[in-house]
Amino acid sequence: MLPDYPRRGIIPPVLTPLTRSEELDRPALRVICERMIAAGVHGLFVLGTTAEAPSLSRRIRQAIVKEVCETAAGRVPVLVGVTDTVLEEAIELAGYARQCGAAATVAAPSFYFPISQEELFEFMRRLAEGSPVPVFLYNFPGMTKVSFELETLRRLARLPNVAGLKDSSGDLNYFRAALHAVEEFEDFAVFMGPEELLAEGLHLGAAGGVAGGANLFPELFVGLYGAVTGGREAEERRLQALVKSISERIYGLGGYGSGFLRGMKAAMSICGFCENVLAPPHLPLSVRECEVVRARLEELGLLTEAGEPAMHL
Repeated sequence: MLPDYPRRGIIPPVLTPLTRSEELDRPALRVICERMIAAGVHGLFVLGTTAEAPSLSRRIRQAIVKEVCETAAGRVPVLVGVTDTVLEEAIELAGYARQCGAAATVAAPSFYFPISQEELFEFMRRLAEGSPVPVFLYNFPGMTKVSFELETLRRLARLPNVAGLKDSSGDLNYFRAALHAVEEFEDFAVFMGPEELLAEGLHLGAAGGVAGGANLFPELFVGLYGAVTGGREAEERRLQALVKSISERIYGLGGYGSGFLRGMKAAMSICGFCENVLAPPHLPLSVRECEVVRARLEELGLLTEAGEPAMHL
């Protein structure tokens, strides 16, 4: 029996550790997932933006799905990104995800060609009908150049196999409007993407967050979620301020586009969790830039003398 898909909590987008030969580092992937599960995350999301999914081969994507599902072993549900420009490929990956034991899929709009809202609706409708597990919509107009407009979102929320929305627009006005647009659908869960907006999103009514920084500091994000939902305001302010500092001082070094991946992977390599290797076309931070990341982690009190991430968050 498949695990139920998550309706609340922290669901980290799992980073993809690669070897110097650009192969999947399976032992590193298991360690990353085990750390997050031990910290109390509520699910794991593979093949999203943080995973560099659009830059990975089908072979590696399938290997990641299998490895993470086997590592989770039903302890937490696994969500699998199936975003693709080809509907058949997306449905095929959804079927493979189910075979491996995934609880749900996540899909952003088809990218490259500009599409209308009606085309977006039809693509997602057919994906939901063809997927053997529930589908979460993934709104990330900064990458796909198209957003789920509110009426499109409402139409999709009515479909029986559409479970929720992950919004990475970074637009709180849109997020607030999206929550209002689907409020009549009790089982439709809306998750906040940008971790810098996690606390605000939760206060607005988000079901949880999809925080990439949990790959490095899972206790931080589980703790922040607990502080907000538990009404511990002082703790919430302290932890959210730390999240913001990490974003500005570590991810910000990556620069343009998906530069946050460069900063995050550099930090992960400094802490010994993976190699500082990104899938082409992205290039890693330089040795000099990595030294800046190390120094900033130390300044923030997030790196121990042994070079491990601090746990006293």
